[in-house]
Amino acid sequence: MSTRILPAVGDADAARSITTLLSQLPDAEPAAPLGDSTSLLDTLARLAAESLDELPEVVLVHERIGPVPALELIREVALRFPAVGVVLVTADMSPGLYSAAMDSGARGLVGLPLSYEELAQRVQAAAGWSVGVRRHLGAGAEVFTGPGGTVVTVSGAKGGVGATVVAVQLALAAAASGHTVALADLDLQSGDVASYLDVQFRRSIVDLSTIQDISPRVLQDALYSHDSGLALMLAPSEGERGEEVSDRVVRQTVSALRNRFEVVVIDCGTHMNSANAAAIEMADRTLLVTTPDVITVRAAKRMVRLWDRLQVRKAEETITVVNRYTRNTEIQPPLIEKITATKVARVVVPANFKELHAVIDAGRLQDLEAKSTVKQALWGLAADLGLVKNAEGGDKQGKFKGDRGSLGGRRGRTK
Repeated sequence: MSTRILPAVGDADAARSITTLLSQLPDAEPAAPLGDSTSLLDTLARLAAESLDELPEVVLVHERIGPVPALELIREVALRFPAVGVVLVTADMSPGLYSAAMDSGARGLVGLPLSYEELAQRVQAAAGWSVGVRRHLGAGAEVFTGPGGTVVTVSGAKGGVGATVVAVQLALAAAASGHTVALADLDLQSGDVASYLDVQFRRSIVDLSTIQDISPRVLQDALYSHDSGLALMLAPSEGERGEEVSDRVVRQTVSALRNRFEVVVIDCGTHMNSANAAAIEMADRTLLVTTPDVITVRAAKRMVRLWDRLQVRKAEETITVVNRYTRNTEIQPPLIEKITATKVARVVVPANFKELHAVIDAGRLQDLEAKSTVKQALWGLAADLGLVKNAEGGDKQGKFKGDRGSLGGRRGRTK
């Protein structure tokens, strides 16, 4: 039986060296090296969606892979694709790194400079483990073909465009349809999710900032159970403490939420930092909320370009939501789509603040009336995104075929 090997190597010289040695291994089917963490996760998700049998037995992760650090990448692969054996390629063979790699889910380490004998031994061991796991799973193997819940981020092109209202209503729509839903507030300096849902809280995402391994119990302690059925991960009440939340914390938190909830909606606010950039990078769908005016559409274009420069999200992978829309506005959705080079959502949200005024002032956004045109639009958007269940209990697949998968799909991109 041949062993399928997928290398993820960010260094060109190392990629050539690894490819040469892998080609010499007996019964090996090495794939072309992937140059970044997102390409690896995208490829594994695509293969897993077809069948468990399509996944490679072994994944090699080079220590200089990026932008997700190697150990965090190994942790995510191990969590989402448990039947794949992961081997770390590294120059650091210290006991400390060995222990950290094993804790992250690696099946072995190969030292640099590469040795044919050591590489062959580690690949063979990881492949044997992978085959054993798949044989043990047997008919139950399909449980691994859908790696976790759907993550949707919502960002504002600029302040005051209604991103939090959009995020909250999407989460409420998903929960009302029967999904388990988490709503996370990553507007770390000025998050308003708690205010919009009338929540008094003590715990926030800051409480996870010193945790090295976010277990289900630790995650549960940091969540607020709202009477609407949402599990809330809130921003700190002291905005300056938002600086304590690193991209590492966000990556682990989002991974933990994804593995527990069917839908995770994240309010990323309007200010970019490494924390919410990590969330946008990991998302299955990224929404950018704008209003149909010149200033805000320009801001949306700047945001999209910023994401592209930071290698967080491509424009064509971004869904723009037009809020406060009126028919007689000069700037219509097709023009916004052309200016921003994004996909504009089919559903536009009407300009009807009168419907929102009372519930926002009361901090009870969950009480927005069903006949509200704003609510109907946003819940329709949730359906288009595949976040609600249909009447038969199944999941709507969503209308955005160019994004990163339907419910139960995969994470976002980076380069």
